Amino acid sequence: MSKNVAAIICAAGASSRFGGKRKKAFADVAGRAVFLRSVELFSDREDVKQVLLGIAQEDEELVSVKWGPNLKFFGVKTFIGGAERFDTIVNGLELVRDDIDLIAVHDACRCCVTDKIIDESIAAAAESGAAIPACPVTATIKKVKDNVIAETVDRSDLYEAQTPQIFSADLLKKAYDNLENLDKSSISDDAQLIEALGHEVTIVETDSSNIKITRASDTAIAEAIIKSRPKSAAKGPIGPYIEAQW
Repeated sequence: MSKNVAAIICAAGASSRFGGKRKKAFADVAGRAVFLRSVELFSDREDVKQVLLGIAQEDEELVSVKWGPNLKFFGVKTFIGGAERFDTIVNGLELVRDDIDLIAVHDACRCCVTDKIIDESIAAAAESGAAIPACPVTATIKKVKDNVIAETVDRSDLYEAQTPQIFSADLLKKAYDNLENLDKSSISDDAQLIEALGHEVTIVETDSSNIKITRASDTAIAEAIIKSRPKSAAKGPIGPYIEAQW
């Protein structure tokens, strides 16, 4: 039996490391804004019943004027995020419908995630209640203190967490109810909150192509990754807002 999924896409970050006049979520990658590529990955899916896009207050007018009609046509609801990522998700959780079984939390700036990764992550979360895509660490990792290597870290069991991170709706809400009992400064992803409850999180092994755009130079890498993949036929209805307008 298929699960009803809601996607919370986080695009409210400050983009402090990106540079330039435009935030990284709104940067162009192969002809479309980064965040729209992420939105499309979920809005095209039959099992996704809600797409919730968290944006910063200062970007509300830009998003509304430039992309508002398109987002509305594809059933995407925007909401105002908070100062921190977890604040944005708290606001998004309030909008999740009662009939939703699984919630996918995705970084808007991971526009290179594939349908296969999403499929497998949803399937794993449907079975275990919590699943994230993760890539084995292949680089040599050094622990450094005062610009001097303190030790070389064993990487054999290390994985880099990615998104979408997918959880049962009840479990994620419970994890966020427990947020006040945790050190917020040490939280970097949603899986940490689930771990804090003592619930196991399954990983779906991926590769490094599911990059997160952080710096301006990353957009060229993301564009190369997207262009290297075979193009699939468009899914869903063809509306008045054709792809070129995105």
